[in-house]
Amino acid sequence: MSTAVIRYRTKPEAAEENQRLIKNVFAELAATAPPGLRYSTFRLADGVTFVHVVDGEGLPELPAFQEFQRAVADRLTAPPTREGATLVGSYSSTTVSEAS
Repeated sequence: MSTAVIRYRTKPEAAEENQRLIKNVFAELAATAPPGLRYSTFRLADGVTFVHVVDGEGLPELPAFQEFQRAVADRLTAPPTREGATLVGSYSSTTVSEAS
């Protein structure tokens, strides 16, 4: 399995739409529960920076993720950065969580 950390900044006027599209991805993940996939997304305190952490395969095949990707470049101030990562440790008291 490969782990990646993707970071980018949206245009201020596109941040809410970006978050809405991400929430659609999580709704589809909750409905389909692809095995072996771990995925988290964070919106940083500046309100326009997003960080995605994905571990496993299958995310690109989801229709909601394809919709998120479709016009992503139009929402960003610059191309995203993607780095490989190695998991050192992880803990979760729940398997599914979403901020309101």
